[in-house]
Amino acid sequence: QVQLVESGGGLVQAGGSLRLSCAASGRTFSSSAMGWFRQAPGKERDFVAAISSSGGRTNYASSVKGRFTISRDNAKNTVYLQMNSLKPEDTAVYFCAAKRTRYSGSYYNTEYEYDFWGQGTQVTVSS
Repeated sequence: QVQLVESGGGLVQAGGSLRLSCAASGRTFSSSAMGWFRQAPGKERDFVAAISSSGGRTNYASSVKGRFTISRDNAKNTVYLQMNSLKPEDTAVYFCAAKRTRYSGSYYNTEYEYDFWGQGTQVTVSS
């Protein structure tokens, strides 16, 4: 079992930055691909970014590419989402997710592929 706890959300003005963190429990973090998803009010949960278990491969939604960066520190069992140039449309609850995998170079873009989820952290971007 893996427990995920997100932090770093908050209120920021448009154009500002935030860094989200997701701390994972357990000894399987280094063999887990990780992802960030977000859900705005009244909308479905959408893919934001993903990273392979090795950290060597990443993928982003087109809406955040060039503004957001996903990274991980396997020694700290933590995955990060650096968010720059934030826009009001980035307002959402952000969730991290973990998928156990034997493929160190694979990332995953759809929520049904993930095994474990955090409780989410609110990000609000004011205009």
